[in-house]
Amino acid sequence: MTNLQEAHFTEPVYRIGAVARLTGISAVTIRAWERRHGAVVPRRTEGGNRLYSREDISRLALIRRLVEAGDAIGAMARLSLEELQERLARFDTAPVSSQAPADLRRLAVLGDALSARITQLSPERLAGLEVVVLERDRQRFEAAIAATRPELLVVERPTIDHNTIQDLEQLLALSGAQRALVIYGFGTQEAVRALDTQHTLPLRAPVGLPELRRICLEGGAAPPPVAAQTSTPPPRRFDNRQLSVIAAAAKTVDCECPHHLVDLVFSLLAFETYSSECSHRNPEDAALHIRLQSTTGQARALLEGILAELVALEGIDTGAS
Repeated sequence: MTNLQEAHFTEPVYRIGAVARLTGISAVTIRAWERRHGAVVPRRTEGGNRLYSREDISRLALIRRLVEAGDAIGAMARLSLEELQERLARFDTAPVSSQAPADLRRLAVLGDALSARITQLSPERLAGLEVVVLERDRQRFEAAIAATRPELLVVERPTIDHNTIQDLEQLLALSGAQRALVIYGFGTQEAVRALDTQHTLPLRAPVGLPELRRICLEGGAAPPPVAAQTSTPPPRRFDNRQLSVIAAAAKTVDCECPHHLVDLVFSLLAFETYSSECSHRNPEDAALHIRLQSTTGQARALLEGILAELVALEGIDTGAS
């Protein structure tokens, strides 16, 4: 929305970032109080952006004081501005601060899944953190962090590689943040090591929000990676030659089940090999792929047991010694 369009309103209006700074309430909490409790009803620009009045800011600041004093947000959201002022008079009548508490860590978050999860959190679950930017769009995120100057960045990415460190350093320089956390799905061991620095920290997804909050507040180290577990797949009951004999013999008997089972066993054997090779190519995912290999081997052994019963029932000679 342009300044000219905003000038059509008869009183000053404020965007949600400014409201968050003036009231000390995170933008995430403001949206949640609007959506769940109707604490304020901001106007909207043609593009859907929220615009708040001075009265909206006063309401939010009063509600925040009362909630911190122990009142329920649901009850406070239904009160008028005058009723909120009267209720606050029963408590300590110190003036409402227009600044966020100094002990809050200012956080900027970029990512689809993480943004959705944080939006659903109650203010208590974010205690100690002020989420000043919560974005899914990269360009809007860059513009927002340049304006809000957060202390900490949390960036969600499906993968990380050798280019990720440069990307995070650019975001740090743009925002002036002290550190960047990247929550990733997959990445090479080399990329993970490169990102584990004084200013950047890789966190393998999934990361629980309580753990993420602890890291943000304490600047703690990333949780230790799960140690790779060794598990030997069950031994094969038939080798490739025997499986081929069974498949060929199945064409001469009435039941085609042996032929279908051979196809399934071959497929599972191929996936066992694939899982084993994946664990060697990507050590970071070794534990997962070893489990895949082991579980597939167990499934293959079960099918081989049934195949052995069918082979005996049909009298198929596999040439086994």
